[in-house]
Amino acid sequence: MDTIYADYQASTPVDPRVVEAMLPYWRGAFGNPHSSEHIVGWRAAEAVRGAASSLAALIGADADEVIFTSGATEANNLALLGLARRAAGRRRILLSAIEHKGVLAAARSLTEREGFAVETIPVDSEGCVDLAGLAERLDETVLVVSVMAVNNEVGTIQDIPRIATLLARHGIVLHCDAAQAPCAVDVGELAASADLISLSSHKMYGPQGIGALCIRRELHEQIEPLIYGGGQQDGLRSGTVPLALCVGMAAAAELLRTPEGAEERRRVARQRDRFVGLLCAGGFPVALNGPAGERRHPGNANLRFEGFQAQDVLGALQPRLAASSGAACSSGMPEPSHVLRALGLSAAEAEASVRFSFGRFTTDEELERAGGLVGKALDALATEGRRRR
Repeated sequence: MDTIYADYQASTPVDPRVVEAMLPYWRGAFGNPHSSEHIVGWRAAEAVRGAASSLAALIGADADEVIFTSGATEANNLALLGLARRAAGRRRILLSAIEHKGVLAAARSLTEREGFAVETIPVDSEGCVDLAGLAERLDETVLVVSVMAVNNEVGTIQDIPRIATLLARHGIVLHCDAAQAPCAVDVGELAASADLISLSSHKMYGPQGIGALCIRRELHEQIEPLIYGGGQQDGLRSGTVPLALCVGMAAAAELLRTPEGAEERRRVARQRDRFVGLLCAGGFPVALNGPAGERRHPGNANLRFEGFQAQDVLGALQPRLAASSGAACSSGMPEPSHVLRALGLSAAEAEASVRFSFGRFTTDEELERAGGLVGKALDALATEGRRRR
């Protein structure tokens, strides 16, 4: 398409190799993987088992620990609601201040409807969890701590192994929303630290509508299902799994495990840095929100355009460049980003911030054009007088 796509953290394009892997399952190999009495069902079930193995290998888990869901939001809900509803004694839940709304809303439900105490773990100006502040809050009354492995707005990469070490002393479960992590870091040992891991296919070049929750085997009996029915997936998530989508998500995972995946992260980081440099040299005051260097998602550039409104900038870029404010609430109405506010930004600064995110199919030529388009948009807005003084 003619539009330059710079919103990879919202949704990645499906890799053509993933589409190719799914095609047979849209055609002849369409069986129900839960049909256990004939060869068509057996073959479908084998494909799903293979998909679970691929996802497990991506994060260092075992195949029987992978539960397919509709996406990371459902996985987050299953992790928190499912664990809380079978909890015995522990009634406190800790969340980082910059969690995805799928985590925040699930936890709020537990507070309002089931009497759990939900507390916020502060972060510093780069979005890193305050480990000392976390340690102060830990004791044997805490059931679960939820910390996003890689933030979806400012790209902060958390030190999950250190967090896990703090929690282990008190027997606390660690949940990680890792939807953004596979394209940001090597997640091959994530399951060694986190007990519950949420994944999303469409954040890693797979199809939309499929995700997974990896549940440490020892916790299976401690999770109450959200969906009841035929008892599929060890009784944790009933319903027929979408065969083709499972295969597609697995194909996407396999691509990330190749040497190409590591080189891709390095290339995208170079492109991101080039883009930020172009805008910083463009004549308008531009600031980077969040961390710099290796503590940041390689494709993330969350930029603050001093004196401008993000919605004005994004509107002026249409239809030539797709980016996002990263600050829309569930109803779709713009509001100051809770992530940026947690980093210490004012409401005005948050409202001046735009998230650009790049990835596998971003070309150097597109990147240069994107930088030029943003510069022209700012010039036009300043000329129209739509710039705060």
